[in-house]
Amino acid sequence: MVSIKDIAKQAGVSISTVSYALNGSPKVTEETSARILAIAKELNYIPNAAARSLKKRETKIIGVFLTDYSGAFYGQLLQGLQEALTSRGYELIVCSGKESHRFLPERMIDGAIILDVTFSSDELIKYADLGHKLVVLDRELDHPNINQILLDNKAGATLAIDHFIDKGHRKIYAVTGPNISYDSQQRLQAVRQTVERYQDIEYEEIEGDFNKPAGVRAAQQIIAEYSKPVAVFCLNDEMAIGMYNYLSKTDYRVGEHVHIIGFDNIEVSHYTDPRLTTIDYSKRKWGTLAAEHLLKLIANEPLENERIYVSLIDGGSVGTM
Repeated sequence: MVSIKDIAKQAGVSISTVSYALNGSPKVTEETSARILAIAKELNYIPNAAARSLKKRETKIIGVFLTDYSGAFYGQLLQGLQEALTSRGYELIVCSGKESHRFLPERMIDGAIILDVTFSSDELIKYADLGHKLVVLDRELDHPNINQILLDNKAGATLAIDHFIDKGHRKIYAVTGPNISYDSQQRLQAVRQTVERYQDIEYEEIEGDFNKPAGVRAAQQIIAEYSKPVAVFCLNDEMAIGMYNYLSKTDYRVGEHVHIIGFDNIEVSHYTDPRLTTIDYSKRKWGTLAAEHLLKLIANEPLENERIYVSLIDGGSVGTM
């Protein structure tokens, strides 16, 4: 691999002069700089990013850590992240899995955005204690090097259950997410609290996993137990779509026999018939805010935690009883 030492030798100048020229320093004349850059191009010189980051203490790279890459949820979130970072001269890498955690202690990135249950909170606190800058989207942590931007999960779940009640429903199922998911825990807690406000509600929980097969399994159980129209709050849209898919192959119709609300307003939910009623929020804004807050953390600028607010979109899948 070509080094600046090789360029310096061919140009007949010092290594420091080559370094100045490659970094656009005014300490080198335009003529000398042009000659050095031409030689670097001729030799196919590629800067050593690791060495440069050690010297400058920055990589201009931000890592976003996700639990996995599956589902239709992440696209707009990542788009918001990328747009905000690119406009500030940063690149984005998307990581998943425990092996990628080393990017932080090895300082291969300048900071991280966390939406990944494989990080324990203790691990994140440890990195923050070492000076790493983090924005978390999936837990509550109190540390000067950690900022949190969380969905208003409880408000969304409350909107869903209140909507069912307003429509006259009295038999309600909740299809949960993974037990380790912060969002699922928050939504389920709000569901339970809301149901308790009403005296005449039949309420049942079905264990889910935030994916379509979990929605299929929940639909199978609901139909096996079916005696009258029911309302089902799926704690994300993926499970609601799985439920739609299963029910479409039966004599039971969404909006008549089974009334469904999801959470996330993913794009595919726009094309269901009837359209899925769901909890909506701006995933792009969530990503944009996460990026902006992380860059402020890196710059040691003051900032507060923020919350992403939600609303209910009534698509017609929750008929009146």
